Amino acid sequence: MSRVKRLIQSYSKYISVPWRDDAAAAQRVIFCVYNETEERWLRAKVDEFEIVTRQAGHEWAMFDLTDTFANWLASQRYAKSYFQKPHLLSTLLPKYLVFITDEFAIFLEENEIGSDSVVAIKGVGSLFGFLKVKEVVDTLAPMVKGRLLVFFPGSYENNNYRLLDGYDGWNYLAVPITADKDF
Repeated sequence: MSRVKRLIQSYSKYISVPWRDDAAAAQRVIFCVYNETEERWLRAKVDEFEIVTRQAGHEWAMFDLTDTFANWLASQRYAKSYFQKPHLLSTLLPKYLVFITDEFAIFLEENEIGSDSVVAIKGVGSLFGFLKVKEVVDTLAPMVKGRLLVFFPGSYENNNYRLLDGYDGWNYLAVPITADKDF
């Protein structure tokens, strides 16, 4: 059985457990951690995550971060200047998080996300080099009344997450689900 299939099975077991209503925002976050080389396989199977979520009696919505940087940069007044002098982007990057937050808020409102919904985020790898996933999750998690599911291409070891195995990792309170860990 493939690692992505085992990840779906582990997620299915976890999501079918009854939810606590009094969980803090950070405790409502779920990281589905997979090897970054399996990104295409995971994206091809993302519908299966939706199916098992709905079978567990929860609603589902998918927010994609993949193109947000391109959309945000294209909307900037001096976008051409940043292409010519990319080192200047570092001063502008805090506004990228604001853009993601605003887009996410619109997404939640349009999809009428309630407390019994799973909001999945894919395309987290596209943040690499621009924003830290922890910052994004810390900002978005309180906006979700149900569960925030983050498809995380990287690794998880000893409560330490590493995006694309490229950064020094960080600790986070989220529930880690991996293909190797069974619930």
